[in-house]
Amino acid sequence: MSRIIASAAIRGAYDLANEAREMLAKVIEEKGKDCPVEFPNTAYCLPVIYSMLGIEVSTVADMETVLVEIDGLLPPHVDENVWTPYLGPALDAGMAALFAEEIIEACKYLVGPDPVSGIWLGAADDLILRERGIQFVDGSAPGFAAIVGAAPDVQTAVDIALKCQERSLYVFMAGETNGTTMSEQLVEGGIQLGWETRLVPFGKDITAAVYALGFAARAALSFGGVQCGDFHRNLIYNKDRVFAFVMALGEVTDRWYATAAGAINFGFPVIADTDIPEILPTGVCTYEHVVSNIPHESIVEKCIEVRGLKIKISEIDIPVAYSPAFEGERIRKDEMYVEFGGQRTPAFELLKMLDNSEVEDGKVEVFGPEVDSVEVGAKLPLAIVAEVSGRKMQSDFEPVLERQFHTFINEASGIWHMGQRDIIWVRLGIEAVKAGFKIAHLGTILHGMLHDQYSAIVDKVQVKIYTGEEEVLKLREEALAIYTARNARLADMTDESVDTFYSCTLCQSFAPTHVCVITPERSGLCGAYTWLDGRAAFEITPTGPNQPISKGAPVDNKLGQWEKVNEFINSASQGKIEKMSAYSMIEDPMTSCGCFECISALLPSTNGIMIVGREFADMTPCGMKFSTLAGTVGGGNQVPGFIGHSKYYIASKKFISAEGGIQRIVWMPAALKEEIKDELIAKANEMGLDGEKFVTQIADETNAVTEEEVVEVISANGHPAMTMDSMF
Repeated sequence: MSRIIASAAIRGAYDLANEAREMLAKVIEEKGKDCPVEFPNTAYCLPVIYSMLGIEVSTVADMETVLVEIDGLLPPHVDENVWTPYLGPALDAGMAALFAEEIIEACKYLVGPDPVSGIWLGAADDLILRERGIQFVDGSAPGFAAIVGAAPDVQTAVDIALKCQERSLYVFMAGETNGTTMSEQLVEGGIQLGWETRLVPFGKDITAAVYALGFAARAALSFGGVQCGDFHRNLIYNKDRVFAFVMALGEVTDRWYATAAGAINFGFPVIADTDIPEILPTGVCTYEHVVSNIPHESIVEKCIEVRGLKIKISEIDIPVAYSPAFEGERIRKDEMYVEFGGQRTPAFELLKMLDNSEVEDGKVEVFGPEVDSVEVGAKLPLAIVAEVSGRKMQSDFEPVLERQFHTFINEASGIWHMGQRDIIWVRLGIEAVKAGFKIAHLGTILHGMLHDQYSAIVDKVQVKIYTGEEEVLKLREEALAIYTARNARLADMTDESVDTFYSCTLCQSFAPTHVCVITPERSGLCGAYTWLDGRAAFEITPTGPNQPISKGAPVDNKLGQWEKVNEFINSASQGKIEKMSAYSMIEDPMTSCGCFECISALLPSTNGIMIVGREFADMTPCGMKFSTLAGTVGGGNQVPGFIGHSKYYIASKKFISAEGGIQRIVWMPAALKEEIKDELIAKANEMGLDGEKFVTQIADETNAVTEEEVVEVISANGHPAMTMDSMF
C-alpha cells in the first residue's frame, strides 16, 4: 500500500480514537456509565462494532470496552519515506477509525450536537433498513455512493447527484470541504433530499460517514444471515452483494484517509477528484482500491467501473433524467408548469389491446394543445390512451399494464402522477418543461417502459394523448364503459369461493406501510385492480407488487380477518400494521395510500357514514374537504372510522358489512349517488330494503352540508341508520 496513504490513514485513526476518548469522558461525566446508548429505533446497537466485534453496546460502559479494542487495532505510525508493501496496518487503522466514529456519533446523541437536525438525518432506523435495504438484495438498488466532501460548485454537485439517481444508486453524504457539504449544495440547487429521492444527508462531519458503513453491515446481518461478530462473512457479503464505493470530493484529510481505509475493508473502493496517491493492484476490492484525479464529468462512470457495478438503464429518449429514484418526488403548485385532472379538469388513462395490424410501434401522437402553447400554471384536460398488441397479450392483462402508468410516469424527473383510471392527476414541473419536456414525452415513456418491463407479452405499443376537452370527454365515456366491463367479470365471485387473495403494494413509493388486500368482493381502493387483475399481474410478474395471500384459518368472519392475511399485512407493512379487517371501518380497517376513488367517514351523531368521491371539491358534513380527508386517511395509516375505497366497492355486499353495510350510508354527493344509483338500488333490494326509497333517504349537498343538517334530513326521511344498533 502507498506509504503516504498508510501513514495518513493511521494518523487519522489515532486522531479519531482520541476524539472518541474525549467524547466518552464527557458523556461519563454528564450521564454516567450506566446511561443507555443506541442509535434510535435500531436493533443492532452500534452496527459496525456489533457486526465486526460482536460487542453489544447498550450502555456507556460498553463503549469503554470498545476503546480497548480500538487501542489494540491501532498500528504503529508509518514513516512516509519507507515503502509499505501490504495493506494490513492501514486496514486495521481503518477499522479502528470506524469503531471510533461510531462512538463519537453515539455520544452526540447523548450530549450533542444532535445528529438529527436541519437537513441531517443521522442513523437510519430499522424501518428504513427493511424498506430500503431489501432493494440492495433484489437489485432495484444496484449499490450506493458514499460521497464525502463537496463539489467545487453547486451545479457540479447537482450533476453528480442526478447521474447517480439515473443509475438508481443511493447517495449517502457526509463530511465537508472548505466549510460546505454536497448536501447543502444540493439544497441550494433546489434538489430534494431524503430517502424518497435516494439522496441521504447523514451528517456534516466526516464521522457521519460511518452511518453508510453501518447500513451496509446491517444489510449483511438482516438479509445475508450473517451473525454478529463474524466479521469475515460480513465483509465478504458486502464485497460480493452490496456494491458501494466512496467518492471523495475535495481535499483528502487524515481523517478521510482513515475512513476510506475502513471502507476498503468492506470491498468499497475510493475514487477521488484530487491528485492523491493511487492503489491500483486488486486484492481486498474487486478491482482498484484507490483511483484519483478523476474529472467531475466522468467521476460517476469511473466509480461504477471501478466497483464493477452492473447498471441497467432503460433508454428512454426524454430530456430529463429517468430513474426509480425520482418516483417519490413531488411537484408543488409553485413548481408546476401545467397540470391535468386532480378535480381541476377531466382526465383519464386507458390501455387497450388491439390487433397487431392496428398498432404502429413507437408512434406517439398528441391531439390538442402542447406545453409550448400554454402559459405557466395552465390546467388542461388529458386522455392517455396506450394501444398495444402482442402474440401473448390477453385482455385480462390490460388493467395490469395500465396500472403501471403511475410508476412509469413518476420515474421521470420533474413529472408527478397520482391516481388511475379516470381520477388521475398529473403535473409537469417548470424545470422539466424548461429542459424540453413535452406532453408527447409521456407517450415516449410509456412506449419504452411497456417494452422494457413487459416484452414477454407486448410486441407493439402506440400512444395517443388528447388535451382538448371535447375529445377527452367523448373518449372518457368509452373508457368508463371499459372500466365497467372489467368490474363485471367478478359478478358471480365471492370472498368465500376462493382460498387466495392478492396483495398490491404498488403505491408504497408514496405510502411505505400501505398494503391493499384485494378480494373478489373488495377491489383495490384505487378502483383499477380487481381480484382477477391481481391474479393476472402475478402471472405476468411473479415477483411484482401483486402477490397471492393464502387466507389461512379465519380469525373473525364478521370483521373479515384471517391468520395468514394478518401475517402478510404485518410483514409487508414493515411491522407497523398488525392486523386488518376487510369488512370493518371501525376495527382494524385497511390502510390507504392516496389513490383511493372515495373516502368513507363516520358521522357519529347520525349513526352512519358519509362517502365523498375525489371529484367533489366542496365542504363535507364531517367538516373537511376531500383534500383534507385524504391527508388524514392516506399515507399508509390505519384510521378507525375512516377508509379509502373504490366506487365499485360501495355496492359490494361486503362493504363495511361488519357495521351493517350500505344501510349506514347517510350522505354522499349527488353526482356520486347518481353515478352508482342503479347498483345501490339493486344492493338495497337484496338486503330487503326498498331500493328506490333508500336512495332518496340518503342526504346530499343539495339538502345537507353539515352533520346537524344530515341528522335532520335522515330523521325526516326515516333512514334505516336511525334505528340500527350503534356503530360502536
